[in-house]
Amino acid sequence: MKHTMILGSFLALLMAGCTTDDVNTDPHVAYEMSPEPLLTYAEKELSDYMNTPSVNENNFRLTMQYWQEVTYVNESNYNFTARNVSNNVWGDNYVNVLNNLNKAKELIEQYRPGPSEVSTWQDKKKNQLAIIDILSVYAFQTVTDTFGDVPYSQALHQEKFPLPAYDDDRQIYEGLINRLKADVTGLKEGAGTFGSGDIIYRGDIGKWKKFGNSLLLKLGIAVSDVNPALAQSTINAAITGGVITDGSESGLFRYLPDTPNFNPLFENLANSGRDDFFGGKPFIDFLNTNSDPRVSRYFQDVDGEYIGQVIGLAGDFSAFSAPGVFAYIPVTSGNLITSTEVAFYLAEAAARFGIGGTPEALYNAAVQSSFREWGLSDQEAQQYLTGVPYNTANWKKSIGEQAWVALYNHPVISWNFYRRLDYPALQAPPTAIANADGKVPVRLQYPTLEATTNGTNYAKAASAIGGDRLTTKIFWDVH
Repeated sequence: MKHTMILGSFLALLMAGCTTDDVNTDPHVAYEMSPEPLLTYAEKELSDYMNTPSVNENNFRLTMQYWQEVTYVNESNYNFTARNVSNNVWGDNYVNVLNNLNKAKELIEQYRPGPSEVSTWQDKKKNQLAIIDILSVYAFQTVTDTFGDVPYSQALHQEKFPLPAYDDDRQIYEGLINRLKADVTGLKEGAGTFGSGDIIYRGDIGKWKKFGNSLLLKLGIAVSDVNPALAQSTINAAITGGVITDGSESGLFRYLPDTPNFNPLFENLANSGRDDFFGGKPFIDFLNTNSDPRVSRYFQDVDGEYIGQVIGLAGDFSAFSAPGVFAYIPVTSGNLITSTEVAFYLAEAAARFGIGGTPEALYNAAVQSSFREWGLSDQEAQQYLTGVPYNTANWKKSIGEQAWVALYNHPVISWNFYRRLDYPALQAPPTAIANADGKVPVRLQYPTLEATTNGTNYAKAASAIGGDRLTTKIFWDVH
């Protein structure tokens, strides 16, 4: 059967007014396909977005002051409109990820098993749909955390809702938590799933359960300041179900050595032949001040020293520390959920609510996890921790600063920690654009394309969240 890939509101609206059939097809996928290639493509696109340093898409390494631009410093100064960054973030998640996952779901639901498959098909089908939905929850949380109110209930129904309404971000979260609980409960080990097309876990249902519970933990932690009861029940459910606790369980996308399947870091730093980024001064200074051995993994030295440039300013590439060797290797894995990220959530759950253990022990374990991730020893981690011990009186500072360091190669997630905990105490550069109002951005503005083609719903959403600005906080960012 021929299946046409229907795009969501973003691409359809981009081509509004055109009458050719091409608008209704995704040029990245084939017409004749099973759901598995769609899953592969969606997983790769999700990982590509979360890990790319492309200034056209993901600028959070710059926002979190890990890196600074060498020549063109617009994005370091929070000018994201010149390159239509929000348009690309929207399209990456809605078109490349969510719509491909939704099409895979449709194909699975339409499939009629043969006689030899009838007895096992229903359990396999449930597993496949659960995995697809877990990844969909991940993508929806990502866009919600980035923009606030976004299309959700109408987002993937383009024929019925070509101009989708925006849902309240608080209600989106509640829906995502309920969906995810059902997804994890529905997974059944030994019942079949996707094959090698599942790049993240190769169909390992036990690991998908831990991925789902870890994502549930992430959702629960996010709402801690605005709905403590929901946060605690969600966190408890995640921990009881079993979360990622070891690097071998991390949700990673494994890239290949050749184009177009190598890591987007390699694509932008090595394959491009350009030297566009070096270290940011606030971050490298923090590493140096604390004698952090991870600095040698994160950056390359300049005559034995690690030197970062002032945020917002250009500079000579050779005078400052380039990103570490890991970023110049094509097969470096892409991070979706790591054991280190989860370890910091566990430390935060203990500090906030007394859930799961002793905050200090879990804080230490999170730092140790980061050291292991970067090939350093527990002994080196213990020595480092003597200089940055857990501070019970200001646990947000301890966890916030150390999560900032540990999530260096996971900048979208690091930005969440920063907004939730208000640490590290980052300062906007004096050269930042006026729209930033002298602050580090806490959200992205809606795509200009949405404002021009879905204007009524855009205007309602902008008003509902308190204004479409870089400084408008999403619902869970209350401090």
